[in-house]
Amino acid sequence: MGDLQRTVAIIGAGVSGLSQAIALKTKLGFHNFTIYEKGSEVGGVWRANTYPGCSSDVEIHFYSLSSDLYPYWNKSHGLQPEIQAYWIKLSKKYNLYPHIAFNTKVLSAEWDDAKQQYTLVAEDVFSGKRMTSVAHVVISALGIMEIPKIPYEIPGIQKFQGVSFHSAQWPGSIDMHNKRVAVIGNASSGAQFVPSLSEDPSVEVVNFIRTPTWFNTRPHIPYSDSEKWIFANIPLVMRLHRAWIMFLLDLPYLLPQSDKTLKKQREAMTKYILDNTPRRYHAYMIPDHPPGCKRTVANAGFLDSLHRRNLTLNFDGITEIVENGIITKTGEILPFDVIVYATGFTSKQERYPMDVRGLNGVTIQGYYDAHGGPTAYIGTTIPDIPNFYLINGPNTGTRTSAVFIVEAQVAYILQLIEPVLTGSASSFTIKAAPTDTYNAKLQERISRSVHVHCNSWARTDGTGKAFYPYPWAVTVWWWRLRKPNWAHYVAVGADKWMWAGRIKAVKNILKCATVLTLSWLYIRGSAQRIFHDMVASDYLSKFTLGL
Repeated sequence: MGDLQRTVAIIGAGVSGLSQAIALKTKLGFHNFTIYEKGSEVGGVWRANTYPGCSSDVEIHFYSLSSDLYPYWNKSHGLQPEIQAYWIKLSKKYNLYPHIAFNTKVLSAEWDDAKQQYTLVAEDVFSGKRMTSVAHVVISALGIMEIPKIPYEIPGIQKFQGVSFHSAQWPGSIDMHNKRVAVIGNASSGAQFVPSLSEDPSVEVVNFIRTPTWFNTRPHIPYSDSEKWIFANIPLVMRLHRAWIMFLLDLPYLLPQSDKTLKKQREAMTKYILDNTPRRYHAYMIPDHPPGCKRTVANAGFLDSLHRRNLTLNFDGITEIVENGIITKTGEILPFDVIVYATGFTSKQERYPMDVRGLNGVTIQGYYDAHGGPTAYIGTTIPDIPNFYLINGPNTGTRTSAVFIVEAQVAYILQLIEPVLTGSASSFTIKAAPTDTYNAKLQERISRSVHVHCNSWARTDGTGKAFYPYPWAVTVWWWRLRKPNWAHYVAVGADKWMWAGRIKAVKNILKCATVLTLSWLYIRGSAQRIFHDMVASDYLSKFTLGL
């Protein structure tokens, strides 16, 4: 079947969805796809999060597409406006906007095994109008942490009469000048915007911290004009710089980590935090859990900002939120004009946000529940769910670049869907046995790691199965996804594809045989010539001596 007869649905126009769409066009020359995006612009997390100081945790040259490196980043770590502009620019460069259905949320996808296609039901987020479409391949490019988590468990949260909002819903027009601001939470988001917020000495900031977090140094180093020129004009420099960043980030996970090594790491991180915070906070700043169990926060100014007079950390705990402020567990009443919730997100992995039904009525959520939490084959495919692929699926979380993780998955998915899009096959479905084998190894590795030593959003119900971390080096991730193991998949309507594969295999064998034969003949011929020359040389020597 041709390009117009097969269709692809991509759910989400964030980094993952856009990367998949770009690859469809550039690698396969395929254009018959639709991206469903519930927002009004591309960018995903970079569209949604506009709080002051929002930036990438990973160095920006490793947090951009390998196919579209950009030499003119301003700093080592990109800020939100710059990153969002980058993805908008790529969407225009590859003419993706005509493919995007904005303000449209996909509610369900149901597989029709007779027709070998999905029926999708989507909804206009403003009018509520529902529409139906079909797709032969569905790629889920939903964000991992997108739904803001408001701590409704705090009594009185609805009573507050001032301004309150989650950091992911930052009002663009809000003026914090001369305001008393409470910040609840100090993980990644809070650690980024608190320094920006407290730069204005007229803003009184109190940061409420329930659980301390580990920090590592991540300074934002400006690139000079000379460095930008070198990146732009000297071949391979930018790509080598990117490779060097990857090597430094991945090296700790390529080397075995003994208890002694982990102890030294913990001691070094403890010293770093204490050396950079006021003494009055020392008794509260060091976590009980080991580094890496929860997300390590990049310190790009948070610890330094703690020395400001207008910024206070509060570890007393919150008893209640009242009309004009917060009552702590010590009974102190603190008045505030603004409350900002830096309390993280509800993970989309634990509860998959749409109804997807495959063979025999199997659903993604049902499969997750049956396996004690989110589970997939290399974080990408699920048994009995044909032609459905997850980007950023279960156990895809590493401590390096999320973009690199996405690119490896996109390349893997392309290999699986190309036979379907060209009409050589109808569907591919991962088998249960290899999925179980892979996840048994993965969970066994996690059971021996730091990830099981704390309560975390990345575990089922906080303390159960660890469904987010990938316990090996990102190099191992790339290696696993470099090409599919076709024996692990059930192929339907794939006679043409299988014959093509066999013919290709025979051709490769013949090529190898030809090369080996020619090499052998060449070596044999060379050996005969050498032997002949040696005999001739020996004869001439004897003849000369005889004279």
